[in-house]
Amino acid sequence: ALTEPHAGSDALAARTRADLSADGKHYLLNGQKMWITNGSAADLFTVFAKVGGEKFTAFLVERGFGGITSGAEERKMGIKGSSTTAVYFENVPVPVENVLGEVGRGHVIAFNILNMGRLKLGSLAVGGAKEVLAISVKYAKERKAFGSRIGDFGAIQYKLAEMAVRIYAAESIAWRTAGLIEARLRGFSWDRVDASQIMLKAVEEYAIECSIIKVYGSEALDYVADEGVQIHGGYGFHQDYAVERMYRDSRINRIFEGTNEINRLLITGMLLKRAGRGQLPLLAAVHALTSEMRTPVQSDSGDEEMRLVRNAKKIALLATGLAYQKYQADLEKQQEISMDLADIIMEAFAMESSLLRSRKNAERAKLTIAGDITAVLLRDAMARVEIAARNILAACSDASTLRPNMQVLRRLAVYDPVDSIALRRKIATRLLEKERYAL
Repeated sequence: ALTEPHAGSDALAARTRADLSADGKHYLLNGQKMWITNGSAADLFTVFAKVGGEKFTAFLVERGFGGITSGAEERKMGIKGSSTTAVYFENVPVPVENVLGEVGRGHVIAFNILNMGRLKLGSLAVGGAKEVLAISVKYAKERKAFGSRIGDFGAIQYKLAEMAVRIYAAESIAWRTAGLIEARLRGFSWDRVDASQIMLKAVEEYAIECSIIKVYGSEALDYVADEGVQIHGGYGFHQDYAVERMYRDSRINRIFEGTNEINRLLITGMLLKRAGRGQLPLLAAVHALTSEMRTPVQSDSGDEEMRLVRNAKKIALLATGLAYQKYQADLEKQQEISMDLADIIMEAFAMESSLLRSRKNAERAKLTIAGDITAVLLRDAMARVEIAARNILAACSDASTLRPNMQVLRRLAVYDPVDSIALRRKIATRLLEKERYAL
């Protein structure tokens, strides 16, 4: 139980208090929590409160302690099958032994719960998107208009293929992030005295990636659900069709576990903090990139797709470096720039994750459309990267530096287009044949 009426994404602004009793044996808990899943049925809560109104701390609180009441069921837009209520605490006596972790260190637990929640949410969104795609593909095969299946029309095939592209990218990010955490925990055992600290550190190391999959996965699901309704036409707006509920249910994922706006700001903020601590030689890398860009352009007959990934990462580096040079510690106040930076970082991560996955799978088995999906994704993502980078360069350059900075960007963002229309038709044909997301 973390969220409060006055503290949503700003969790540390919580007003719920925990005051030590006169005999020093209990904390008396007072406050209110909002949007608590199973709040009316739960017998055990993890509650975050401020000891003495200052030290943010986690507690294990049993309903049997007394003083706990639940509000009425919330009437929500979607996820109506999930019980959600407010929970009120009035002088709840919590034994001092029920402090979870350390007094004043509740934020460590809260943030890592959020990190794991973000990883799981983004991954689950992929599953939801696959289900919407399967339903939409089957409908497109059955529904006829103008004498043909609507699935044979190019406009519908574009939608189906783009659904698959976004699912593939989100799934690639999810698998990669889970794999990174798993590799970090290789040899891990809960038998160790410091097992919980090791687990928290492993997840914390990949907090940026957890935010990326949360944002990318939830927005992929939102796109897929929206286009699923569109493919169904008027029937998509009717409650007798599953896609109507899926559309409503998908919307909360961009708010859960920290809004997508907050997570975008976190992606940039955490990256800059690491640079400030010397973990990322940001400015040195920007200077090296600038020097590299001064050399004459040489024809690159190598791997075009891997070059696209490398250049997307260089653009992320260029844009972040220029923004940091101009604003330094005040960059966090420039939210529009931070949001664009996060979008570039996410696109670069999606590009690399998808390409690495496609290459790895190609070595193991022949996947019909994975390579086609990746080819479309890389070009479309690079176009989005360039647009976001243009916004940042315009905001962070002066009259004397804008032109040379734009020359560097144009040089990095150039790529050979592919026939994305033909590739999307091929992807859609495969989906229609299998009636589901199938590579």
